[in-house]
Amino acid sequence: MEKEDQRNFLLAMVLMIALVLGYQKFFVEPAQKKYEAQQAAIEAESQTKTTETGVTAIDQLKPVKEALADNPRIGFEGKGVDGSIRLAGARIDDVSLHDYYLTVEKQQEVRLFRPENSEFGYFATYYWASGGTLVAGRNSPWTVVSGDKLTPTTPVVLQLDGNGVMIERTISLDENYMFTFTDKVTNTSDTPRSFRAIGSLERFGEFKGFLEATDPGSSVSTAAHMGLMGHTDGSLRLKKFNGLYKMKSIKGESADGTFPAPNGGWWGLSDKYWLGALIPQQDMSFAGMIDKRKLATGKDLELRTESASLDLAPGASATMENRIFAGAKRYEVLKDYEETLGIPKFEDAIDWGMLFFLTKPFFYALEWLSGIVGSFGWAILAFTVLIKLPLVPLYNQSYKSMAKMKKLQEPTQEIRERFKADPQRQQQEIMKLYKEEGANPLGGCLPILVTIPIFFALFKTLYATIEMRHASFMFLKDLSAPDPTAIGNLFGLIPWWSAADLKAIPFLGMVIGVGILPILYGATMAALQTLSPPPPDPMQRRMIQFMPLIFLFVFGGFPAGLVMYYVWSNTLSFIQQYFIMRRNGVDTEIGKFVKKLFTGGKKTAS
Repeated sequence: MEKEDQRNFLLAMVLMIALVLGYQKFFVEPAQKKYEAQQAAIEAESQTKTTETGVTAIDQLKPVKEALADNPRIGFEGKGVDGSIRLAGARIDDVSLHDYYLTVEKQQEVRLFRPENSEFGYFATYYWASGGTLVAGRNSPWTVVSGDKLTPTTPVVLQLDGNGVMIERTISLDENYMFTFTDKVTNTSDTPRSFRAIGSLERFGEFKGFLEATDPGSSVSTAAHMGLMGHTDGSLRLKKFNGLYKMKSIKGESADGTFPAPNGGWWGLSDKYWLGALIPQQDMSFAGMIDKRKLATGKDLELRTESASLDLAPGASATMENRIFAGAKRYEVLKDYEETLGIPKFEDAIDWGMLFFLTKPFFYALEWLSGIVGSFGWAILAFTVLIKLPLVPLYNQSYKSMAKMKKLQEPTQEIRERFKADPQRQQQEIMKLYKEEGANPLGGCLPILVTIPIFFALFKTLYATIEMRHASFMFLKDLSAPDPTAIGNLFGLIPWWSAADLKAIPFLGMVIGVGILPILYGATMAALQTLSPPPPDPMQRRMIQFMPLIFLFVFGGFPAGLVMYYVWSNTLSFIQQYFIMRRNGVDTEIGKFVKKLFTGGKKTAS
């Protein structure tokens, strides 16, 4: 390698390390602290601010429990959710998710929907309009006709009468996260009228604060889509929260600012693991839209759907069935709704990424394996074996090539010394040697072409699917989170120093906050290196030797399940490669070490 090439190679490696460490230090950590401070400030404000009349205003927030007490409500309880519906506006604004908690300690359930006058208000309902006037709006006084509590077996019936219309609304809840509004609309005026159902999904407050409130740590995530997500006119519509608030254009938007959906669809807000969505009656056309006037404030985000018109003569009635999804993005639940209710591409509310043709099969395999072996941890280990089995022939060829290259190390070095003054002749002689021995210097690189897409697809699978969230295995409490152990607390033996606290220490935390899995990854990567022929150039050789240490720190922030996969994969690769090396008569560094260990450094008798 020429001196200039050596300098460029070294500079590239230094920049890569600086990029990884710098991003963590100057972007991720400050952002996390900023949002924690904002969260604390909002909480303090919500407990101290009230108006002079004693009525809380939207910008003078109350704790959730106090906000819930401000309006008459009817409760609901299902297998997947519990909460209440505000009768004013028939608004679903209180939803907690069963079996999902803020932290692995499982002390507090995730609260998804919240009242408007609490921190991070988030709610959904369906209004009705006639002409340009709302006949059932934000605070319309619905009354309970029947039912004292909504359950999967007992719907509730509400009624609204006035403005020349009577609406009888039957609200039902299934076993998971779907609310169905069956509205019977009767024209009680003496003239023909047209009525439109208007779905509203509204969220207040700074979006990153909301993400932290529902799933701590998710606000700094960039690997999962969070923001507008919907399906209109046969296509998935996506725009991240940052793009929404910056009023960036969205593909599929018409000239009048709407997203026509002539053949069914849905319209919602997606977080990392949660989804709030409006699902209008699927056999009628509707239009999705974003209230850009509210969006411009930076504190109020409202998505709406507007149905096709119902034209009713005096005294005539018509019924429309609209739905609201408020819950976790569990694959089997979304898929079931897609198939049974005809909601198009609803399973794609999970962000499968660009490599969806790999992430989906990977998820199916892990889900299937976990049902057999009993946990996602064992499923990942079994999945590693299944992934490697069809690649055995490819790896065998690669390792045979490496074995030949390692065997030719000394002859190659002799050629380099002999033709040191003639680089062109040196290269010709080396290539001649390779040809005679049937060695391919690029043969060992083939598996890399396969492992790179596998790495990214598995990362996405472990990161974006809620089935991995808080899934425990052995000492790991959450396979979707980084390894919770750390060097600085002796891998958990010092209980009063958590790995998160150690990682928060500037610069030093990157070292003492590294867990046992990333260390094992670095060790297995170094062990694999001993079986491969080192680069002839000293500078390259030193940098390659340094790579396990670099990746040790890089992998420190990856999901523990992903790191566990690669530790196990490296271990299997080492066994396979070591076996092939020995079969080809190549003495490895590991073999030399083991022999020395058992012979005490003495030469054995021949």
